[in-house]
Amino acid sequence: MDWPHDPDGEEGSEGRRKYGHAILAKKIDEEEDFPLTAEEYVEAYGDHPVRIDHERVVSVETVFEHVEEAEFADFPEFHRALGRALRDADYWPYQLGHA
Repeated sequence: MDWPHDPDGEEGSEGRRKYGHAILAKKIDEEEDFPLTAEEYVEAYGDHPVRIDHERVVSVETVFEHVEEAEFADFPEFHRALGRALRDADYWPYQLGHA
């Protein structure tokens, strides 16, 4: 896929230093951008790359295919919804162990 910027550059995952959730969260201002709809976010950033792990890069739009919520009242709500979507899509590279 042709990205609007390098997924590992400063606009992307900062040279592979930031992944998934961090990349998605950096695109919004917690104080000014809420309430926010999923449609607005995808319209603005849908073609941007999201590095999932050292091998996989997907688009913001692809991640949002797994987001059930249409609107987010605040940053914590947005953050939780994205966490669920990343796990549901198997885009969460860390697995918690079970005792």
